Amino acid sequence: MIAFIGLILGIIIGVACNVNIPDKFSPYMSVAILACLDSVFGAIKANLSKNFQTDIFISGFFGNALLAAGLAYLGDKLGVPIYLAAVIVFGGRIFDNFAIIRRLLLKKYKPKPH
Repeated sequence: MIAFIGLILGIIIGVACNVNIPDKFSPYMSVAILACLDSVFGAIKANLSKNFQTDIFISGFFGNALLAAGLAYLGDKLGVPIYLAAVIVFGGRIFDNFAIIRRLLLKKYKPKPH
């Protein structure tokens, strides 16, 4: 429940605040946001599987974001679009986690046969 409240508050703050990110930082921010979404979907999956740990979520959330943004920056400096690899990996993990979440929810709320 706390995670849901945090999510709603984050969305409200994000919509209410007019934050403009310069164009040159948008590749880094987009990969960092994708990494954070991967952590959020992983946390939801872990919560539904009854093995959620706050310290693992927080370290993964910030660690993934910093690593993804750092790799995108490094790739930019080397002239190699490394951020595409992060997009593919994190995107794939998000879809995998979503599929597992969907199955767990269907199993949890599926009517029991009499």
